Amino acid sequence: MSLVMLSMVIAACGGSDDGNGNASGDGGETYNWKFVTEEVDGQVQYEYAEEFAKRMNEKSDGAVNIDVYEFGGLGSETDQVEQLQNGTVQMAIMSPGFTGNMVKEGQIFALHFLFPDSVEQTQQILNDSEALNTDLRELYEEHSISPLAYWTEGAMQWTSSKPIEKPADFENFKMRTQTSPLILKSYEAYGADPTPMSWSELYTALDRGTVEGQENPIFFIGDASFYEVQDYMTLSNHNNYVAMTTVNTDWYAGLDDEMKTMVDETVKEMQDWVFEEQKKQNEEYLETIKNDTENPTEIIELTEEQRQAFKEKALPVRDFYRSDVSTVDGQVLDKLLEEIEASGE
Repeated sequence: MSLVMLSMVIAACGGSDDGNGNASGDGGETYNWKFVTEEVDGQVQYEYAEEFAKRMNEKSDGAVNIDVYEFGGLGSETDQVEQLQNGTVQMAIMSPGFTGNMVKEGQIFALHFLFPDSVEQTQQILNDSEALNTDLRELYEEHSISPLAYWTEGAMQWTSSKPIEKPADFENFKMRTQTSPLILKSYEAYGADPTPMSWSELYTALDRGTVEGQENPIFFIGDASFYEVQDYMTLSNHNNYVAMTTVNTDWYAGLDDEMKTMVDETVKEMQDWVFEEQKKQNEEYLETIKNDTENPTEIIELTEEQRQAFKEKALPVRDFYRSDVSTVDGQVLDKLLEEIEASGE
């Protein structure tokens, strides 16, 4: 009897579901969305998603409920891309490096020394760029993914089992990378032996010497404890780790105007929030790594002259991008380069 009564109550309260995480009932429409990230609790992407979910819930007076999933909760990086495409999840934070085989132009973020040295200036370019926010977005939308924003998680640094101070130090060096072909090409330009690998396998691979080094922002190197199994960290600032706030294209198009506006406004607000969050985490973890006496890491800070030697090796990779990667003859890259140049004027 009790079970029958309970089922009747659930049926009465549940209302109907349109298959996109939106349910209607006597209390008005409610929204139950899934938001998946490539990082774990405490790291920048996860904290972003949690803050986004909190703001959406408050703005909607509790109508929008977003379940945030840390990396591994719904599978690998590749699994998460597929789940967003087929609508199993509505929102995702993605690294373009894990979509490079699908959206060739997305590999643009793998080009070393592309963005300004200033992380603040880089973030402004990511906010304003038509090449990224219009042209690149359209290419992603051909695969049912809509990037609503691009943002930096900080400058990329190298950790390694031996000192990395000049391109020759990479000769035959087993470097872990994401799956983007252009990332592989970037390290081949230095003479390295790049090895694609999910970050979930990386700590063990570094510990066993399966790979000898990796690249990431400092906060990630610290929080994932990669520095504990590496002897050196080179402050190279050779790139920025760019993440995308993405949504399933059809799901997003199906939102009513009020809800879509709420999502867009929150995405825009989060740009300043996440910049401060990554800055704080990167600064704090740099001190953590410097002061860890149990796992000492020698920190190498490259001079401008040393960075220039790497940049000279990296520049020809742009021609490879135009000729062998781009599906639009390098138009996105060329427009972005113009925007980067104009940002410094």
